[in-house]
Amino acid sequence: MLNLPDSDIDEIEDQLNGIGLNDDDDVYLLHEMSKLMVNQINIPADAKWSHNGVTVSGGNRKGGATNQLNYPYGLFVDDDQTVVIADYWNNRIIQWKIGDTTNGQAVAGGNGQGNGLNQFQWPTDVLIDKDTDSFIICDHGNRRVVRWSRRSGTTQGEILIDNIYCWGLAMDEQRYLYVSDREKHEVRRYQLGEKNGTLVASGNGQCCGLNQFSSPTYLFVDRQQNLYVSDYSEKNKGGLQNPPKRFCRFSKCSKCVQSLKKG
Repeated sequence: MLNLPDSDIDEIEDQLNGIGLNDDDDVYLLHEMSKLMVNQINIPADAKWSHNGVTVSGGNRKGGATNQLNYPYGLFVDDDQTVVIADYWNNRIIQWKIGDTTNGQAVAGGNGQGNGLNQFQWPTDVLIDKDTDSFIICDHGNRRVVRWSRRSGTTQGEILIDNIYCWGLAMDEQRYLYVSDREKHEVRRYQLGEKNGTLVASGNGQCCGLNQFSSPTYLFVDRQQNLYVSDYSEKNKGGLQNPPKRFCRFSKCSKCVQSLKKG
């Protein structure tokens, strides 16, 4: 655990966009202001956190070159340590191979902002579906979830879910897809190919109760199918750049059993 002054913790919290975890329990943090991504070493249960991570992508100021990021949001870490990032303002998904901190590779989008199947409008999250060898991407501004094949030569994606103000994605071991909806303040679970999904968290309107959300963002599902949701507080509902202020855990029966809120 880091022992830092409250002011330093607040500064770090305000500049983090996303957190990812790979199978080796390496933690990846997306840092908004410096546009770089850092990772920590393998973390046992009683580990103490270091003050400094290791840059694995970006770090060359913001921009659209392959060695730059421009507001990185969601990320996914593959088994081979490849890091895949939703590069928000560059409207692309970019991947960085382990050990290559010089340049990434655009693997989806990167064709300007738009609503074509080869374009994105502000992607916010991405994951890899190993069974279909594809990326599943939250195309936030186009209100859709899309899938792109990882095969070389792929030039466009396909729409999996439309008419959803999505922000975060997660997939469990049974390959159910979880999607947060910032407009309806809820999380739904989908079988791939399903359009409507099943409500699994909230759906009780926008507010701050333990059975409610105010713009849910990123998601994580553990091996027991507990769903963890980062939720913007009511007072921060209007700002995309504000950090999440509440974290809820939902069991299989969709009841919020834990809430942590910064005072």
